Amino acid sequence: MPFDNGSVTVSFFHIPDELPEDMVEKFAVRRAGTLDSVSKNPEDDPQLGWVARHVLDSDINDVSIHKGRMISMMLRKAKRQVPASLLQAVCRKDEQAYLTEKQADFVPSKVRKQIKQEAVEKLFPMMPPMLSNIPFVLDPASGMLYLGTAAQASIDLFIEQFQQTLKIEPLQWTPAYILAEDFQTTESAFPTVSFCGVRDAEPVIGRDFLTWLWYFSENGGKADLGQDGEFELLIEAPLVFADSGEANGAEETVVKKGNSPQRSAEAKAALATGKKLKKANFTIARNQEIWSGTFDADRFAFSGLKLPDGEMLAPDERFQERMEFLELFRRAWEAYFKTFASTMLGGGLKDLEAKLKKWSEDRDAV
Repeated sequence: MPFDNGSVTVSFFHIPDELPEDMVEKFAVRRAGTLDSVSKNPEDDPQLGWVARHVLDSDINDVSIHKGRMISMMLRKAKRQVPASLLQAVCRKDEQAYLTEKQADFVPSKVRKQIKQEAVEKLFPMMPPMLSNIPFVLDPASGMLYLGTAAQASIDLFIEQFQQTLKIEPLQWTPAYILAEDFQTTESAFPTVSFCGVRDAEPVIGRDFLTWLWYFSENGGKADLGQDGEFELLIEAPLVFADSGEANGAEETVVKKGNSPQRSAEAKAALATGKKLKKANFTIARNQEIWSGTFDADRFAFSGLKLPDGEMLAPDERFQERMEFLELFRRAWEAYFKTFASTMLGGGLKDLEAKLKKWSEDRDAV
């Protein structure tokens, strides 16, 4: 499981309702089927189902899905698939046979399409199922759910299956969620940041936040979490800038080369034209503990997230320690967002825009 060791890709969710007492039984009812039962019809949808300790472990019970107080599982996706190289080789063989038989110089497109279709129909039933999975960890005590993907299609698939299984829809931890829970406001009512004189046609709060976070990291960059301690932040390259509102990724500028990409002429030019940070690397530190990774502002998700080196050696204790580090990181990131939101909503927008404008204009481009 990715949450056991190494770097983590994660999106955070909150479970808004109480988990049912028969939750384990409900997961077991929708467990993954046998590999032999995966459809041999290329037109059928993939087989979906829950698994426990590994992708072939469909024995779902209290022991197999629990790690300490946490529930650790995966949503498995299984579908037969013909490798592209094999399909291409078979099609070329059949096309050559057609040319020889017909004494032709080329294969008509209609015939080529038919050859490909017949090859797929012939090969597909013989192919072993291809397996993929979406891991997750659920903390019943706090209602937090840690999902091991940042891909929107995988997130949507997981939410659909989770909702069908438990009749509960997980709520993704995003600016919209934080604003509703902690500030009783909505994204549409939230002001936008402008530091080049032009307002965004389609504001993206995550990009405003990440651009502010970059500014904040160079002007203090600390978050005080009380008993959890004080955190320091550094925004690092590669930096991905985008025209605000272009959520499809158009008009992007990527800055990653040179001795100091954060202070490069390309970064300064991007800010000057109104582009905002869409994605960036970061490092957060609390004393000797360090978290680092990549933040996607549009998806409010993290990839390549490295957690601090722990002290626990036993596997279950090590897992619990890593999940505590992950939750601590989430709280620190939330503290930064709340500082940003409080500034934006507390009447300090005009002053913030002036500081951002000066910060972007006064940068020493190298």
